Amino acid sequence: MPGPFDGPSDAERNRLSARLSRYARVGTNLGGMAARMAGGRMLGSNDRARSAADLAATLGGLKGPLMKVAQLLATIPDAVPPEYAAEMMQLQSNAPPMGGAFVRRRMAAELGPDWRERFAGFALEPAAAASLGQVHRATAHDGTELAVKLQYPEMASAVEADLAQLRIILGVHRRIDPSIDTSEVITEIGARIREELDYEREARHAALYGAMLADAPDIRVPKVWPGLSTRRLLTLDWLNGRPLLDFREASLEMRNRLATSMFRAWWHPFATYGVIHGDPHLGNYTVFSGEDGEPGGINLLDYGCIRIFPPRFVAGVVALYHGLQTNDRDRIVSAYESWGFRGLSNELIDVLNVWARFIYGPLLEDKVRAIAGEGTSPVDYGRRQAFQVHAALREKGPVTVPREFVFMDRAAVGLGGVFLHLRAEMNFYRLFNAEIEGFSVEKLAQRQAEVLAAAGLEPPA
Repeated sequence: MPGPFDGPSDAERNRLSARLSRYARVGTNLGGMAARMAGGRMLGSNDRARSAADLAATLGGLKGPLMKVAQLLATIPDAVPPEYAAEMMQLQSNAPPMGGAFVRRRMAAELGPDWRERFAGFALEPAAAASLGQVHRATAHDGTELAVKLQYPEMASAVEADLAQLRIILGVHRRIDPSIDTSEVITEIGARIREELDYEREARHAALYGAMLADAPDIRVPKVWPGLSTRRLLTLDWLNGRPLLDFREASLEMRNRLATSMFRAWWHPFATYGVIHGDPHLGNYTVFSGEDGEPGGINLLDYGCIRIFPPRFVAGVVALYHGLQTNDRDRIVSAYESWGFRGLSNELIDVLNVWARFIYGPLLEDKVRAIAGEGTSPVDYGRRQAFQVHAALREKGPVTVPREFVFMDRAAVGLGGVFLHLRAEMNFYRLFNAEIEGFSVEKLAQRQAEVLAAAGLEPPA
């Protein structure tokens, strides 16, 4: 009977062989696609629809980090052309789950050969499988239900290889269509994906959110179990709840209550501590029941993609809001520059303002309203504006999108999509102004330093 730290099993050798084969296939396919794109450019053609379809076909048979990165790109407005985004959104990121025997070996490698004795119960069949790992249900010896997140093997090398391959194809695209420089976008995505591999950091993120939302009874954050966690294994409380979409047909009052909890869960950490949840998709939230059996609030389930901003960036967000309110162009330009936009002409500023007024629009009107106009679907939210901005940048650009802007922008659009799913009608202006009331850079910097230190996290550079 092999021990947990013996040499690789046949299954593991097969996985390694398959991964090496996969890298070779990705490199060959992306290299061939890049050559076709470059060749088409030299011949005077730029068929983006064909290139987008080629990219989807190249990525479509793959699982793991590259799929996750592609889907992240698809949800960041203007990171890639609309044709690319539409194709990428069709990709499925679920990886085949690890079998029971392999799970036992992975758990033994993380917690030791007696790992089973650390739990009162452990389900070898995963409750969920995703791009970087899978989640198992378990029970602690005191009866607490647990969510055990186990990372797939060799993910660090897979992430680096996949990021390198994606840079190739986006580098070719940048030369063909230079209106938006995505180099900083890829740098930012790479940094966030690498952080997602560090489950010890994710545990600190969960502790951080527990502190930031301690006074919000309608928002639940799971407790971390440090003795059952490692860098590649994370054990949290299992938070029971129903999917958010189960409440699409609930009363408007109920939908608004859930949307208000979502708004606070996202904007309060940002406006008060400079922290956002960078992946606000529906699978990261469930609805818990109150004592009366009615929905009591929302559970926050995933803390891998967290972005911590320097106070100056948050100040820029607030300054841009006030600048748009009063049409103060100098204040608007100063806000863009505080984020890292450089060399902005008047034409580029006007283009950026189209996008800014879309993002800030619901926050600027002191009235009850939906997040978007009649007939807007969650899938299409922001696409028309992104296309308009991209077309203008092609004429007036180029512009380099700063790193810190990437996940802020993506998350704001994702949050708007959640409000559209819920068909919420709220006074977003008053909710937002309640969060930024009395804002100052000094106050935020002090609060941020305190909560980061308590969670064992370093302040942003």
